[in-house]
Amino acid sequence: MITREQVLEVLRDVEDPEIHKSIVELEMVKDIDIRGSHVSVEVLLTIRGCPLHTTIENAVREKLLALDGVETVDVKIGHMNDEERAKFTSKLRGRPEPQSVPPILAPDSGIQFIAVASGKGGVGKSTVTANLAKAMAAQGLRVGIIDADIYGFSIPGIFGVKTKRPTVIDDLIIPIEVAGVKLISMHFFVPDNSPVVWRGPMLGKMLRNFFGEVHWGDLDVVLLDLPPGTGDIAMDVHQLLPKSKEIIVTTPQAGASDVAVRAGVMGMRTNHEIIGVVENMSYLECGHCGERTYVFGRGGGERVASELRTELLAQIPLANMDEQATPLFEEGTRQAEVFHALAQKIVDKTGLGQAVAAESRTS
Repeated sequence: MITREQVLEVLRDVEDPEIHKSIVELEMVKDIDIRGSHVSVEVLLTIRGCPLHTTIENAVREKLLALDGVETVDVKIGHMNDEERAKFTSKLRGRPEPQSVPPILAPDSGIQFIAVASGKGGVGKSTVTANLAKAMAAQGLRVGIIDADIYGFSIPGIFGVKTKRPTVIDDLIIPIEVAGVKLISMHFFVPDNSPVVWRGPMLGKMLRNFFGEVHWGDLDVVLLDLPPGTGDIAMDVHQLLPKSKEIIVTTPQAGASDVAVRAGVMGMRTNHEIIGVVENMSYLECGHCGERTYVFGRGGGERVASELRTELLAQIPLANMDEQATPLFEEGTRQAEVFHALAQKIVDKTGLGQAVAAESRTS
């Protein structure tokens, strides 16, 4: 005799593809009907037209057919009403009602925040953020990126996200996940690449929404791609995350390194720990002989690190754009190797190695 408890037990292994939690835990399984060797279940989705409904339906059918005694299965896809959806979002938030401090910012969240800053635009700060996040995810960390460059958002483009938008359940936003990295950006909330014409208070509110209205789930580290310079958003981040660590990105030229120092000094004055400097576009390496050409000069990263009394963590070589089609560097390239080494250095300096070890034990 097949029981309801057996059905629920096998379905605990089916996860919502976006939220990565069991559909049983999320109370998405309804109306289990068992008649001899035939099992019929209804799975309630949060929104109509969910593009992943087929994935869930197939996973449920596969699990049920693997249950002893089951010969035929009927899976019906339904949709939550307002009351069920409100209960669903409360369960995701982990609390029945809003709190003043979002879970991601709670002192006991265990999440390490690392802001990536630069003194000026055009130095590849977002490229560094994206590739560092990808490298950290490859090492087993659960990684998120907040694209805090509200005016000049570019993280989704680097990850190849052009038309996809986050799922929104009532007032809860599910971040998009690419290459093991969860992403949120202003890009997702402006139509047709329209310019953002906002003043400081509205920018600050949007940034707070990225912390409070996004379901981040379980994370080890969040990288914040800050706008260049020392403007309102950078100040808001420093106030919201007083214990955030910071990486300064520069290029070799004196003009870039001078303003990078100012960005670092601002972080230090707000008690952020500058864990190091990354010099981007450091050199062009010949793929045949290994000879390096210093297209933009030399020494900028070392100067910034010296002024800020910190370490030069990495020197990222220029890519041959005839071979590199995307700013997200492919495995096996020299750039990817440097980013993996950079990720390991940051893991060691911040104590994130414990999170990697914990993930390895549970996987």
